[in-house]
Amino acid sequence: MIEKALQGSKGYWTWIACLLAVIAVGALFYLQQWNQGLGVTGMSRDVSWGLYISQFTFLVGVAAGGLMLVLPYYLHNYKEFGRITILGEFMAIAAVLMCLMFIVADLGQPMRALNVVLYPTPQSMLFWDMIVLNGYLALNLVCGWAILHSEYKGVKYASWVKPFIYLSIPWAVSIHTVTAFLYAGLPGRDYWLTAILAPRFLASAFAAGPALLLIIALIMERNTLFKVGQVAKDKLVTIISYAAIINFFFLACEFFSAYYSQYPSKMYTKDYLFFGLERDGSIFNNLVPYMQVSVVIGVIGIVLIFMARSRKSDIMLGIACALIFLSLWIDKGLGMVLGGFVPNPYGQVTQYYPTITELGITAAIWATGFLIVTILYKVAISVKLEKEL
Repeated sequence: MIEKALQGSKGYWTWIACLLAVIAVGALFYLQQWNQGLGVTGMSRDVSWGLYISQFTFLVGVAAGGLMLVLPYYLHNYKEFGRITILGEFMAIAAVLMCLMFIVADLGQPMRALNVVLYPTPQSMLFWDMIVLNGYLALNLVCGWAILHSEYKGVKYASWVKPFIYLSIPWAVSIHTVTAFLYAGLPGRDYWLTAILAPRFLASAFAAGPALLLIIALIMERNTLFKVGQVAKDKLVTIISYAAIINFFFLACEFFSAYYSQYPSKMYTKDYLFFGLERDGSIFNNLVPYMQVSVVIGVIGIVLIFMARSRKSDIMLGIACALIFLSLWIDKGLGMVLGGFVPNPYGQVTQYYPTITELGITAAIWATGFLIVTILYKVAISVKLEKEL
């Protein structure tokens, strides 16, 4: 089936060429980091996790978001999701591969990744994160390709696939839960030290993943014969809306517990992220504009998505999903990780600014993810349209 990815319009190949160009530029930046080490990044002793790990954290949620398609279709026999369930599984494959690439980029030397296997430490959450990420990748590869191949042959998928599909449902929850525990298990970082972190991660995942999928589906509807179906879009809108609202509710709970109790270390980080933190006569506020924009566009996106549903406007729906996705990317892809390092255990503030090298490598990994999604979706849509015709 992979040969179907080699057939496409001029626009398709232009898109592929643009992605390959970004990947090539990022490869040059990565070569620089390979030769000179992580000193070319903006990370330091006080901010040891930067843009790479923040993107990893966000993309784990995008991968887990595919659960909101698999669960209704396979467990509750919701047939309206039949056309897009495979798209959710393929999006999860791309997202997990991007997660692994960001981890490798953060390690500096890729060979260090083998230490997790050569010297396993089950008492470490990093060990379990490696297990759940690679396991989820394998499950989606096996299930997604087996089901699509069966559809290509015009037969029902084999019975052995069903147990793996059911296993992928709790596994999707586990990848983001374990990732949340990576942060929530660090007693020296009060911003992450909260029992609500895992539920908050899952709520944002169930909004961001379906939002990105719906954006891609709307683009495909305008440029191909593939149709998602109004019922499926309405259900996705419901999932995205309520998950985004729950995520904001959890954020409000964090603010209440910090400011009502006047707990200093909890307040410091939120001050730094949302209002600016004054320490020793200096004001630290490099993330304030981004976090404030995140809240504003998130609220606007939730309002617009309800309006788009009532007016049946795909353009408004696409804008609403884009705003919600961007809001959650800022919240988890910037604020969640970087904010946890302020202040450090000694009460000092070190602001982090990514270098051009980090930005180039990050852009290349995102481009690689979109390239994987493009190829997998091209194959999946071609198979589905062929069988329908």
